[in-house]
Amino acid sequence: MVTRSVARHDPGMVLPANLHELDADALRQLLIAQNRELVWRQAKIDQLTHELSLHKRWRFGVKTERLPLEQAQLFEETVEANLAAMTEELEQLSGKPASAKGQAKRKPPPPELPRTEIHHEPAFTLCACGCQMKRIGEDVAEKLDYTPGTFSAERHIRGKWVCGLCETLVQAPVPAHVIDKGLPTTGLLAQLLVAKYKDHLPLYRQEGIFGRAGLAIPQSTLAQWVGQMGVQLQPEPPRLPWRPFGLGQAGVTA
Repeated sequence: MVTRSVARHDPGMVLPANLHELDADALRQLLIAQNRELVWRQAKIDQLTHELSLHKRWRFGVKTERLPLEQAQLFEETVEANLAAMTEELEQLSGKPASAKGQAKRKPPPPELPRTEIHHEPAFTLCACGCQMKRIGEDVAEKLDYTPGTFSAERHIRGKWVCGLCETLVQAPVPAHVIDKGLPTTGLLAQLLVAKYKDHLPLYRQEGIFGRAGLAIPQSTLAQWVGQMGVQLQPEPPRLPWRPFGLGQAGVTA
């Protein structure tokens, strides 16, 4: 069984700072380079879409052979991870998030877990009109965290502040996470990958470990996390500044 490896490509072209000063030939060359990038991107999207349909056929189609239970579980977790990885890269290439249709609402961490509250408030609560804003509420998002031997939950609390005069509403931005709107923290994801690839612990066994701790996280969800992490952890290629063809080193614009 082979896990699919996704090749990364430079996500975008660095445009020169003096774009407005370029002549017609330089602009034409820039347009050709951008068109080449768009052609590559569309070809990659078509390839990923085709491979995604094949993996879905393998995952949800009728099985032509009967595998032993453990082999079947390993096969399913590999396919789930590949599906999540290809879906993640398709979203990055197309700029469109995956449809939420048919996705079950994720459950919060069990209430008996210890919780750490992390508050995110705006840096300034003085409105541009000169009035002091008032806190009118908050948004709370819970993440499942793991430190060796202990599960816990993080409560990210983002206060809402509003100006009583002009009704301007401000709120601290959502903190960055490896998996946007996902349940796991970086600590839990690190434990998942170390256990799978360093300790050779399959996901169906990790599902049992989570279950004994009172966490009903199915193997398919764990596999999706592994696939998404596989895309996020790929090394970035070096980004070279754009320059018109035929120019020497002096024509490079950072």
